[in-house]
Parts: sequence; structure tokens; C-alpha cells
Amino acid sequence: MNERGRSAMRLATCAVVLWLCACAAPVKAPLPDPQTYLTGLRDERGRFREIFCAVLEARGDAFPDYMPCDEALRRIDVEPPGTGRPVDLGPSRRHLIAAVVPGIGYECFERWLQPPGTAVDHVRRFGYDLILLKVDALSGTATNARQIRDAIMAMPAEPGPPRLVLIGYSKGGPDILDAVATYPEIRARVAAVVSAAGAIHGSALADDSQQYQADMLRHFPGATCESGDGGAVESLRPAIREAWLAEHPLPTDMHYYSLVTFPQPERISSILKGSYRKLAKIDPRNDSQMIFYDEFIPGSTLVGYLDADHWALAVPIARTHGVIGSMFVTRNAYPREAMLEALLRFLEEDLGAARESIAP
Repeated sequence: MNERGRSAMRLATCAVVLWLCACAAPVKAPLPDPQTYLTGLRDERGRFREIFCAVLEARGDAFPDYMPCDEALRRIDVEPPGTGRPVDLGPSRRHLIAAVVPGIGYECFERWLQPPGTAVDHVRRFGYDLILLKVDALSGTATNARQIRDAIMAMPAEPGPPRLVLIGYSKGGPDILDAVATYPEIRARVAAVVSAAGAIHGSALADDSQQYQADMLRHFPGATCESGDGGAVESLRPAIREAWLAEHPLPTDMHYYSLVTFPQPERISSILKGSYRKLAKIDPRNDSQMIFYDEFIPGSTLVGYLDADHWALAVPIARTHGVIGSMFVTRNAYPREAMLEALLRFLEEDLGAARESIAP
């Protein structure tokens, strides 16, 4: 088999465990009223758009996946207007650290993916930082929450306001919520929690999937991951996630944000079309893995709607595997570096305003 064939087999293996081959079609359900998912949210899309647009304009086409702001962000329902305030694009004063918790299986194919590291290099230019918190690829949220807790407590305690921003991508979202709800000792060290296409309310695709499918990733070429506690898929089922949220009120002394992937159907990669259509039987407003309203942290601040599918947000496959990109992951381009910078600048500003509002 030639390299193209081997690459296709690797991606197909990955696709299987990411629920693309779920056999049973989801049951069609009525679309919820928009107010159902917006209730209790603080909508700051207008200000984030100002910041994201300013970053994109300033950085130009310095990165390969540049696109105009109006193509990177979508306007859904009635978006609040911007503030009109200038956007500070200078060095960070608070030096926030984005600590990303990845999704299911990431450890298994990370070596193959060979992420280019451009996001880390970019945000460090402005005084921010980006790290990856290692969690089990195939364990449930409780196990991974403990690993997040241990990683944070192993970091040196620093004076002043906390700088750590926990960003949960896909399953990393519920892993983080479990950590902050279960381990109060970490809360004073965390500046904010962000759901980035987080599976906060689970994914309907998980109802038709089994753990043995996820376990196939252990045989991915070059994979070093283990089976863990075997609870990854079950922990993503909507009934499990809703029960957990009902039983675990989120700490009220923390700041929560939701960055939501809400692509137009034509912005979904060809290999993800199958799972998109399955979810569309419930609601066409999905990113191929998540219905958009399932990505919200209850009571959080809505940051923005990204015109990106589930993989395009965080998994730069096409950049490091051009053949696969041209054949399968056809809409993987997204200005991730600019988006991350804009998110950190938005958080720094918003958290600063929150501190000023409670200062004596």
C-alpha cells in the first residue's frame, strides 16, 4: 500500500472512533426555541467580533489560513453591536496562559498529527502562553478531572490574580467542568473556563457508539495511548452529561465562557458530512459532532459563533497532511492563531472589567 493509501486508512480509523460510523440514525426531534439555549447567557459577541476583526486586520495574511473576519465569524439571531472602544493589540499586561484540554483520543494520534506549533509561537509574541494539559485519551470525565487537578496543583503558585485559562475542546469541556466542580482547591488558580466546541451537554452521536470503537485508536500508527478506565464514550452521552450537570452545580465564583462552532453546511469537510447528516436528523445546526446549543456552559458568557466544523477549530490536519487535506479534510482551514490571540485579548479585557466592578 502506498503512502496515500496508508494515510487514508489512518484517517478512516480516526473517523470511526469519532462517531462518523455510528450505525443507528438519531431520532428526529423538534428544534428548540432559541431562547431556551440563550437563557442565562451574557452575550458579548459584539465585542469579541471587534477584537477578532482587529487582530485579523493587523496580522493580515501572516498565516496560511487567513480569512476575512465576516467569513470567520457568523451572525446568528440578533448579535449585539460592538462597543466602539479601541482594541489594544500591544503586549499583554496580565500574561494569561491558555491551558487546553483536548478531546477524545487526542493522545493516540497527536504524534501522527504533528501540530505545527504556530499558535504557541504566535501568542508568546504578545506575552501570552499556550500549554496542553495531558489527560487520558479514552477515560471518562472523572478520571481526567483528577489529572487536570493534579496538573494544576503541580504548577508553582503565583502572586496576584490567576493567569490560567482552562480551554476545553470537545470532551475536554466536561473534563474541565468536572475538575472545577470536584476539586475546590484549584479554583483560586484559574482565571476562566472556556468551552471551545465543548461537549458540555454531550453528543447525540455517542448514544449510537460503543467504547470498543474508541479503543481502536490504540492501534493507530504510532499511538502510545492506553484504554484508561474505558469510560470516554459513555461520559459523552447526553443523558449522562445532563444528569451530571443537574447533580453538580457549577461554582459561582468562577468565570465561564462559550466559544461555539456553528458552521454553514458548505464549511464542513467531506469526511465529516456523514456525521453532520446524522446529527441533522435532530438539528441541522451542528458542526458534525456537536449540535451548537450543546456546547454552551450554563450561565456562561457567549463569545462568538465560529464558521468552522468540529475539526477545523482545533485539529490542523490539512496543514501537516496535504494529501489527506485535499481528499478528505477539505474544509480544515481556519485562522486559529488569530482566533486564539483574539480570545485571550477578549478574556484579559473582560476579566479586568470584572475585577474593577467588584473592587472596593
